[in-house]
Amino acid sequence: MVTALAQLPGLTATDRCDRCGAQAYVRVELSENAELLFCAHHARQHEDKLREVAIAIHDETEKLADVPATAPAEEI
Repeated sequence: MVTALAQLPGLTATDRCDRCGAQAYVRVELSENAELLFCAHHARQHEDKLREVAIAIHDETEKLADVPATAPAEEI
């Protein structure tokens, strides 16, 4: 069974996809303390296989839907 990883720190902008180097939004925990990081695109592309081998998956792709803060008019 795959569950979210509450004990691990969140992903940051310095975490990069192991496939393409883009910002990672998904961490996949594998056996023996190994992990893989994926951008949203590659996580979706390989989701079925990852679910078969993962101990846990930490998905932060909801961050992509967040509306960024805008600067006040006087700062533009």
